[in-house]
Amino acid sequence: MSSAGRIASRARGVDTTRWRFQGSKALDVYERIKRLFGWGGKPVPRPAMPRTAAPSAAADGSSATSVPETGSSGPERREKSRLNARPSTRMLVIDDSATIVALLSRMLRQNGYTVLEAEDAETGLEIARTQAPELIFLDIVLPGMDGFSALRQLRRDPLTRDVPVIMISGNEQATEQFYVHRIGADDFMKKPFARAEVFARVERLLDANLVPRRLPATRPAAAETHETNDPA
Repeated sequence: MSSAGRIASRARGVDTTRWRFQGSKALDVYERIKRLFGWGGKPVPRPAMPRTAAPSAAADGSSATSVPETGSSGPERREKSRLNARPSTRMLVIDDSATIVALLSRMLRQNGYTVLEAEDAETGLEIARTQAPELIFLDIVLPGMDGFSALRQLRRDPLTRDVPVIMISGNEQATEQFYVHRIGADDFMKKPFARAEVFARVERLLDANLVPRRLPATRPAAAETHETNDPA
């Protein structure tokens, strides 16, 4: 092989190594985010609730039903049950992608939830203040004000500071920034997401009355003590 050929071969090898490193780095960040919020580790303590197929009376008089998780993974998956929020629970989806909004809204409406939609942070903040959603799905990369800035405003406003927020993003850089900052979000969901993941996130935030609530503020703080100043 000529010297020029050897140089080109080495260059291709370096590019491949860099691509693999970046891919593994992005995956590593998402794995750390999942550990930060308790995914794959010990479950977040929550009041014990019956997981039966029969309806049970909730504190507000509505019926709480454990819904079997359906899918294509066989009978063992269908036997698993899932707790749902109360019917007509208001959920706000803030995302500039019409496809993501339509997909996520359809999933939520099929479960009997009331869905509010916004394609930018400014509109989403106004809806949050005036229509009192009980759970917010907030994209990080938005036109104009980004999701991080919107989350800060939600936490500063007395009308919205106690509303649980699930941040969503498919952008690798935004995912890394989320891990570094983690400014008051209650969970994180990486695009693309499956139906089961969406409702697992919702279930995790439910209290004993099937109402979405913010997680204890001590959880992220405790995680930070082990991984402070780690931007990876």
